[in-house]
Amino acid sequence: MWRTVRVKLTNAQLRVKSSDLASAISTDSQDAFPNVFATARLVALMEIASTRALTPLLQPGQLSVGVSIDMTHSAPTPPGAEVTATATYVGKDDKLYVFDVVAKDEGGEVGKAVHRRPIVNAKRLEQGAKKRVSAAGGN
Repeated sequence: MWRTVRVKLTNAQLRVKSSDLASAISTDSQDAFPNVFATARLVALMEIASTRALTPLLQPGQLSVGVSIDMTHSAPTPPGAEVTATATYVGKDDKLYVFDVVAKDEGGEVGKAVHRRPIVNAKRLEQGAKKRVSAAGGN
């Protein structure tokens, strides 16, 4: 069902802590990552900014999920700096809501992306994930 996005511009902000650093996300002590804002955390912040535009459209039991992101992380951000991701709703592509997202810190732009999210039934998504892993011999 087509739903109109009324909020065209949404933000998410984060003050970079040690747990947000690239050096903190490694799963192996042999990995070498810098003490700057992690690309994975930047993607998450961009997702949060985008999903906020869709929140008013959600029915009980629904949520939006990220299915694609084409992102460039263009500048490093040190611990203690504040990063703001601003998502601009640009339209729909079939069932996907499309956003242009720009992230900035005190020094300027640090990343940009095109992000797509559908609205889905939360329970069906979670049950499908469990079924898929169970069928493969997982949990």
